[in-house]
Amino acid sequence: MNLDLLFDPMFRLPFAVGLLLAIVLPLLGVVLRLRDEWLAALGLAHLAGASGLLGMAVGLPVLLGAPLGAVAGALVKSLAGLGGNTTYGLMILVGWAATLLVATNTSLGAVIGHALAEGQLYFTGGLHLVVVAVLAALVALGLPWLLPHLLRARLFPGQEIANCLPAWRWHLSFDVLAALGMAAGAGCLGLMGAFALALVPPWVAFRVSGNLRHAMLASLLLGLTAYIGGFAAALLLDQPFAPVLVVTLLVLAGLALPLRRRLG
Repeated sequence: MNLDLLFDPMFRLPFAVGLLLAIVLPLLGVVLRLRDEWLAALGLAHLAGASGLLGMAVGLPVLLGAPLGAVAGALVKSLAGLGGNTTYGLMILVGWAATLLVATNTSLGAVIGHALAEGQLYFTGGLHLVVVAVLAALVALGLPWLLPHLLRARLFPGQEIANCLPAWRWHLSFDVLAALGMAAGAGCLGLMGAFALALVPPWVAFRVSGNLRHAMLASLLLGLTAYIGGFAAALLLDQPFAPVLVVTLLVLAGLALPLRRRLG
């Protein structure tokens, strides 16, 4: 193992890109789990992957193509009044079918496995960092405004109707925010890497935390710990990053889940 790799300037920029995503995705995942729409992470990631691949086929970079499909799915879901994991299951099917059809009928078939399964974290650059930093800023500014509305909608769904509140504004805003987050995550970390960061930390956090604030903090800490550990392990062991990240998340989840029983 070469410890010098951890301090190689070549990996500083990719590390920063992934670190921001390791902050954003667990926080978005908490809200998705609060809404009982945890499958949205995988559904939106599949749409992002399909549109990213289609964009590559016509000459667009993945960074521009991926958000189009995810945001389109979020808009259709919100404006059509759809919801729940069934909708996101349909997104997975649409994204999966479109991805394979594009790969089969273009010259991109050879690169699809690496681009979508393993992600492109080590090949990210300055533009990726700017885009992910803007996304992180949107999440930092948007979640404090959106969360009280989304929490009220979850706990008191009839209040929006009774008071004629423009609920579509915050539901659509969060759907677009989640779509952008999953598109960026899928493009940089791979489909399953991004999905794991949005799924596993919130799942553990909801089981070991006593309130939503603590759940968000626990999710954030678990996501960051898994990312930093996974990044170092992947470099030192010369392994693809995404599966190492997923394994690290699962191991940490297994260690963290008993905490609730001990604390209780």
